[in-house]
Amino acid sequence: MASLSEKAMAVYAILLKTYGEIPLKPRREPMHELISTMLSHRTTQANEAQAYERMWQHFGSWEAIRDAPVDKLAEAITPATFPEAKAPNIKKALSKIIEERGEPNIDFLRDLPVEEGFSWLTALPGVGIKTASLVLLFCFARPIIPVDTHVHRVSGRLGLIPAKMSAEAAHDALLELLPPDPHVLFNFHIAMLKHGQRICTFNAPKCPKCPLKELCDYYQQVVKKG
Repeated sequence: MASLSEKAMAVYAILLKTYGEIPLKPRREPMHELISTMLSHRTTQANEAQAYERMWQHFGSWEAIRDAPVDKLAEAITPATFPEAKAPNIKKALSKIIEERGEPNIDFLRDLPVEEGFSWLTALPGVGIKTASLVLLFCFARPIIPVDTHVHRVSGRLGLIPAKMSAEAAHDALLELLPPDPHVLFNFHIAMLKHGQRICTFNAPKCPKCPLKELCDYYQQVVKKG
């Protein structure tokens, strides 16, 4: 392979054939996406959805969630992990958004340069690089890539990033390898996530059936030689 960028695009092409290509369309309105992603840290998708639904049923508005006693909010979002840490961060983030914007709305991010939007989001309590990247890409089709645990693991095994590179550093590293096209970045993220869930699992990866094994450093250097 002539370059890591070419390798990344070869991986992308195989993954699209394997998992399909999907349009980049907002799945949830931006405030929903932001708070749900905050809830999703180390939490299954089903538990994230249940926590969000319980929170909304209990309080009914962003302002009411902002003003809720922290213990009551933590109780409502208990299906998510670490509710005692997530509840105060959600309250603080909502307070800052409403104070700065005058309403619980982050649609203005659509018109900001991506770097400014990213900086604004990561200044919110409890919002890290992955959450900010996901909101900007999924809601506003900005050229940025979220790196969750699956994308991080698969990228490391393939050799697209150094094996010990942090997930935070991987956001910039992968962005340098891929074209600044939101559709490509979205489908790369989704396909890598699916691959990490189904084939390139944390324990006992299913290497023999992997369509990427000929491009994979882990397969070539560990599995094949082992």
